[in-house]
Amino acid sequence: MTDEPLPLTHLYAPGDRPETVAKALASGADVVLVDLEDAVAPDRKEYARAATADLLADRPPVPVHVRVNALDGPFADADLKTLAVLPGLSGLRLPKVASPSDVVRAAACAALAEGDTVPLYALLETALGVERAFAIASAHRALRGIAIGEADLRADLGIRDGAGLDWSRARVIVAARAAGLPPPVQTVYPDIRDVEGLAASCAHGRALGFLGRAAIHPRQLPIIERAYLPTSAEVEAAEAVVAAAAAEPGAQALPDGRFVDAAVVSGALRTLALARRAV
Repeated sequence: MTDEPLPLTHLYAPGDRPETVAKALASGADVVLVDLEDAVAPDRKEYARAATADLLADRPPVPVHVRVNALDGPFADADLKTLAVLPGLSGLRLPKVASPSDVVRAAACAALAEGDTVPLYALLETALGVERAFAIASAHRALRGIAIGEADLRADLGIRDGAGLDWSRARVIVAARAAGLPPPVQTVYPDIRDVEGLAASCAHGRALGFLGRAAIHPRQLPIIERAYLPTSAEVEAAEAVVAAAAAEPGAQALPDGRFVDAAVVSGALRTLALARRAV
């Protein structure tokens, strides 16, 4: 785990605008999210799918995930069947997942049999989806992550203040970890001009347990990365934990009073893996 790249920045680009997707691939984002759903008008859906299939016929320079159309709509089956077999695809994002059966059906539609490895990611965007977060997170072996879609969830719950979503955020974070999945990626920040607001929101998300964030504009990427990279003090503390564990395996207390066990060491290793991104 600690030797693998840890993606922090995920940049959305509309699937019916290949020129924008090309810019996203060159933006420095860790993952490019090609959107076939909300960003594409109904009369452009088939073109967007075809353009995305052309892109994924070869391997792009960075991982590309595709957010397919709503699973209960007329376009999702064709999205899944067309894209799942392409060599350049790194993941499929499933919008508005409300039950484990949504994940199972999507996996079957994408012909994900035992041994296949196309990763699926479930977006929970309704109260029902959040309520079933753990069941969804453990629904299928191909599922590699869950996340919240906050714009739709806020509308569903009638919430005006973002702080009102903290319970739902925490529930999804706990469900992901309980199912053995990575920490969820934080949802997009819609105001691309509000740099200070984005930084503050990222700091809050990191404190809750998110890891990285989706963006809608390249200018947001360095702010997200900076917010999720560990500070020098956090790196120093992590190095002390790892050194102590190497010198004396097992639970112990450091001279400064911190208790070290396997869970603390695991967290320290993740901190150091993140810190290596900045080198």
